[in-house]
Amino acid sequence: MYMRRLFAASFALLLLLLFSAITSAQTRTISGMVSDSKTGEPLAGVTVSIVGRSLATLTDSSGTYHIFAGSSVSALQFSFIGYATQTVKLAGDRLDVSLVPEIANLESVVVIGYGTAKKKDLTGSVALVTSKDFNKGQATTPEQLIAGKVAGVQITSNNGAPGSGSTIRIRGGASLNASNDPLIVIDGVPLSNDGLSGSPNPLALINPNDIESFSILKDASATAIYGSRASNGVILIVTKKGRRGKPVINFNTQFSVSKLPGYADVLSADEFRNYINTNGDAAQIALMGKASTNWQKEIYRTGIGSDNNLSVSGAAAKGKLPYRISVGYLKQQGVLKTSDLERKSAGINLSPSLLDDHLKIDINVKAARSDARFANTGAIAAAVNFDPTQPVYSGGNRYNGYYEWLDPSAVSGLKSLAPRNPVGLLMDYNNNGTNIRSIGNIQFDYKFHFLPELRANLNLGYDVAHGYGKIFVNDSAAQKYGSVVEGKQYNGQADKYASWRDNGLVEFYLNYTRLFNRHKIDLTAGYGYYDFVTRNINFASYDASGDLIPKTTPNFALDKPRYTMLSYYGRLNYSFNDRYLLTAALRTDGSSKFNSNNRWGIFPSAAFAWKLKDEAFLKSSSTVSDLKLRLGYGVTGQQDGIGNFDYISYYNLSSATATYQLGDQYYQMYRPGGYYYERKWEQTTTYNAGLDYGFINNRIYGSIDVYYKKTTDLLNEINQPAGTNFTNKIVANIGSMENRGVEFLLNVVPVQSKDLTWNVNFNATYNKNQITKLTVVDDPSYPGAQNGGITGGVGNLIQIHSVNYPRSSFYVLQQVYNEAGKPVEGVFVDRNKEGLINENDFYRYKNPDPRFFLGLGSSVNYKKLSAGFSARANIGNYVYNNVISATALGTNILNPLKYLNNGSSDLLLTGFAGGGDKLIFSDYYIENASFLRMDNIYLGYDFGKLFPQTGNLRMNLSAQNVFVITKYKGLDPEVQGGIDNNFYPRPRVFVLGLNLDF
Repeated sequence: MYMRRLFAASFALLLLLLFSAITSAQTRTISGMVSDSKTGEPLAGVTVSIVGRSLATLTDSSGTYHIFAGSSVSALQFSFIGYATQTVKLAGDRLDVSLVPEIANLESVVVIGYGTAKKKDLTGSVALVTSKDFNKGQATTPEQLIAGKVAGVQITSNNGAPGSGSTIRIRGGASLNASNDPLIVIDGVPLSNDGLSGSPNPLALINPNDIESFSILKDASATAIYGSRASNGVILIVTKKGRRGKPVINFNTQFSVSKLPGYADVLSADEFRNYINTNGDAAQIALMGKASTNWQKEIYRTGIGSDNNLSVSGAAAKGKLPYRISVGYLKQQGVLKTSDLERKSAGINLSPSLLDDHLKIDINVKAARSDARFANTGAIAAAVNFDPTQPVYSGGNRYNGYYEWLDPSAVSGLKSLAPRNPVGLLMDYNNNGTNIRSIGNIQFDYKFHFLPELRANLNLGYDVAHGYGKIFVNDSAAQKYGSVVEGKQYNGQADKYASWRDNGLVEFYLNYTRLFNRHKIDLTAGYGYYDFVTRNINFASYDASGDLIPKTTPNFALDKPRYTMLSYYGRLNYSFNDRYLLTAALRTDGSSKFNSNNRWGIFPSAAFAWKLKDEAFLKSSSTVSDLKLRLGYGVTGQQDGIGNFDYISYYNLSSATATYQLGDQYYQMYRPGGYYYERKWEQTTTYNAGLDYGFINNRIYGSIDVYYKKTTDLLNEINQPAGTNFTNKIVANIGSMENRGVEFLLNVVPVQSKDLTWNVNFNATYNKNQITKLTVVDDPSYPGAQNGGITGGVGNLIQIHSVNYPRSSFYVLQQVYNEAGKPVEGVFVDRNKEGLINENDFYRYKNPDPRFFLGLGSSVNYKKLSAGFSARANIGNYVYNNVISATALGTNILNPLKYLNNGSSDLLLTGFAGGGDKLIFSDYYIENASFLRMDNIYLGYDFGKLFPQTGNLRMNLSAQNVFVITKYKGLDPEVQGGIDNNFYPRPRVFVLGLNLDF
């Protein structure tokens, strides 16, 4: 089916090319390229008209144009808002023109869905961030380039591990149990956000050095053209391309040093001894050692890294074949010992023009291989908990020489519930993963000879990846020692993992653009086919000697889920007098994840923009340089987070712990899986009103947006009826949720002269999330769906989704305090006045999402010197401090199981003994985690040419994660999900960079 559709689309395109080529022989065409006179960059959307006639055309995304003209035509006129209009006489069939800019900031070409547009002509809420505005310093993954740069876009690094990536939320996300990640499209290829074995995160294999710009589509009027994958916004990434002119060789290198900014506040060895001597009995005092070990210092290190990139770009074949070839090599040490990342990447872009520039072909291929060693992050919690009076090494050979808590009566010789030696957890654990990924496409864009206003675009793309790895723990390591199954002891671990992902796409669309006097029509209609295939291998588990461990895992199993999607889409852009703009789009998607009755989703959108600046009452104003009103509406869909065929009754591969024995082998079997036949698309409706403004020749410019998003038919987990023999929960369409907010963007150029330029940018976002429905029939007695697992006890949850509250609100007991303001242990407010404390006294208190998040940046350029900073702030976000709740307890330190634990020094403030099972739910542990983080400070100097006519050298110094201002007691207030426990800390990074152009 895939190949047939591909052949049909390709054959249709070839017929169109042949027909138009024959027709072209009968007509004379004037062609050329229009560029910016200062930068040399091509200009898209320039109006090219024949002097004295109504016939006109527009330049495309590469700045080229073609227009029919008779023999009597003597001149062409070129007009573009922000540039001086030029009339140029013809001296042949080729005419290249350079336009002189008048007003900055309005004419940037923005990539939108299936096309481009000038920034001034946008009707939706779209943000553009180009390479000149990227965050400076070390960027291992692409999203780090724009963190804090865009209003309404919150980017939170997942942790400090090399290549760990970030969580991206645009306007708060739109779902509960489905995905809240935006759709990311690179050069026309939509990426899969699914995790892959052996990779720190899906974006870790994209080299940030290859990226030219980001376009962030935020409201549904901009994103609806992507339909069912766009409920959480769309990020369009454009990579660097070759340009006409002399070849340019660029080499840049960065050397980085990463250091831990601080340690979790735990009892020192002296404080620990004093606490034990004061509160412990003789047996507990005797358990203390004679060492003074700072376990956190033992597991962390100074990380060294380097990032090297080489590229060659230019144009061959007399400028007809622009090209760019790049290679990169990254090697990065994490601050947690044994965590490392090595990445090799390569990319090639070819952009030939054929048939007198009527046929443009864009070929993009990117490939990368990452080799990572993943540290045993359990060592982070162990370093907080392990007795600081014990040494790192025992002096013996057992357990590889590391000190451990012993129990001679146990098979393993170890106390089963005691923490393991943190250094041993790291050094004895070898988890090495490899990931190979390639993303590529070939895109044909043909402008018809007989009708240059009509373009045909065929895009063939792929995203394939393979991840695999091994975990090995030797047979003496305490962390995998003494497991007994069926009377036999197994020591160590020798496991494998592997998965594949093969995604392909075929997209074809036609675009017609035409000017009719004061009317401009831009019409797009297209078709898409998308295929998603995943293969996962569930390997058996073995001990270090290679013996199969029975019952725990199957011998071997292959799972190969697959689904496909078909799409039809169309969009109309209409403008009158280049002042009133209307956009209407419609997309319909069909997914194999739904039954035939619910398979197709329809996603419409519409937007209107009014350029008030062009009205008579403002046109002559020297103060107001831009003013545009935008109104938008749209519907988008969601299908991520559900099974591929959960709408039919089926048999599913059993879990690894549910196996069947045949001989001495254990195998996974197939059993009935839970299904929900009526499942359909989750849908998000968005309303947006915006105002773009500019003053004093755009020395001050920005935007204000107000939005409202409502998600209906939420993909929500519900309980299965008892006795169904299915899984306990299944995802169904029940519930609704809304986000509403305000975005503000301000850019100011306070100083602009020949030698000195100073830029300041600020953005602020307010977002409020609220669940409005969770059950089929309103049920006031239903508390909600609990989530957010925590350490302490078994199966405890600290968050809840409830109607009329934000998602993942903390669900806690209200702590009672004495007159001195100290929490009283085990005493909580009886909120329902029943005379006892039970589940009816829990209440919803705060949530992890910030109410406001802000970004601030500034840059100064003085002659050859440049400097700047970027900072971010979150206001109103709260975190459950699970480190304190689990460790700042007397029962944790004075453990009745005859070993000692360390814990948070908060114990010295509260004096909590730790009795009772309700203390862990106290709202005392919910802390205000608002913060201001200085993300980046940089200083750069341009040395100029090292050799005559060539060799431009630039050097820069930068520091990242410079400081954080917060009241939060934990190590870092920025915790995705709102539960702080076992968090890999973000390092402070110092970077020296060199950039050389030839």
